[in-house]
Amino acid sequence: MLRSNGLRKGKCRFCRRREIATMSKGNLKIGFVGTGVMGRSMVKNLLKDGYSVAVYNRTKSSAEELFSSGAQWVDSVAELAKLSDVVITMVGYPKDVEEVYLSEEGLIANAKPGSVLIDMTTSSPLLAQRIALAGKAGGIDILDAPVSGGDVGAQSGTLVIMVGGEERAFSAVMPIFAAMGKNIILHGPAGAGQYTKMANQITIAAGMVGVCEAIAYAQKAGLDPSRVLDSIAGGAAGSWSLSNLGPRMIAGNFEPGFYVKHFIKDMNIALESAKAMGLMTPGLELARALYEQLAAEGEENSGTHALYKLYMK
Repeated sequence: MLRSNGLRKGKCRFCRRREIATMSKGNLKIGFVGTGVMGRSMVKNLLKDGYSVAVYNRTKSSAEELFSSGAQWVDSVAELAKLSDVVITMVGYPKDVEEVYLSEEGLIANAKPGSVLIDMTTSSPLLAQRIALAGKAGGIDILDAPVSGGDVGAQSGTLVIMVGGEERAFSAVMPIFAAMGKNIILHGPAGAGQYTKMANQITIAAGMVGVCEAIAYAQKAGLDPSRVLDSIAGGAAGSWSLSNLGPRMIAGNFEPGFYVKHFIKDMNIALESAKAMGLMTPGLELARALYEQLAAEGEENSGTHALYKLYMK
């Protein structure tokens, strides 16, 4: 039995993977769903690296600045799936991921056999596994590949990319990952990328509490917090959050690189996973409680570093 691309059903995925790996950047068709704070910069880097990119977003205005850089607009997820060799998604919540991948008008139902679909949303590891199984049944490769590095990493193309899925699919799209990130690691089968991202978010959650408390402490002690930051960022207390978000806290700039509401979503996923494993996570529980308080005070669309505001009332 022949599939729509002319390849035998049994060989389709292997042949398409090999084809994707060897296609020139200009001929490879990449679809991208979700052009928010992170997605826009990721698309720009793909275009800058010479890829042909078509985009879909629920709100077209969010994607308009990409058109002058060469991105093509399509009107639906289904249409995007049909014309793309590789589709990348960067949406908001697990429910959005589920709709984009598993609905009748979603990616799996409409993608070409042998396509590679890459979810770079921070989402549920169990959902990633479900999606991978559905993809396999349809002859489609799925990778879960959440990222870390925030808006700064997205803009500079230096994102950390944590991947779960089959090694052959990972190898086939490695050049695409390289256009968006620098530290790119395959951690295991489907869901492994999401589990790794949860470890990342647990570290950030407790660490952000420490960063906020340290800067607030410096101010209350009558010190220049910027000079304190210069001292401690280069020592054992150093972290990405301290170096990149500490200065924003001090400057009163709480624009989102990553939204409070999305961080709460991530912490909920991590807590559910930890509970299922029988693991106690008191630091994570404290951080979530503080962030929920922050969101209740109207800061859900601020950056995660807005947690500092709770300390400086």
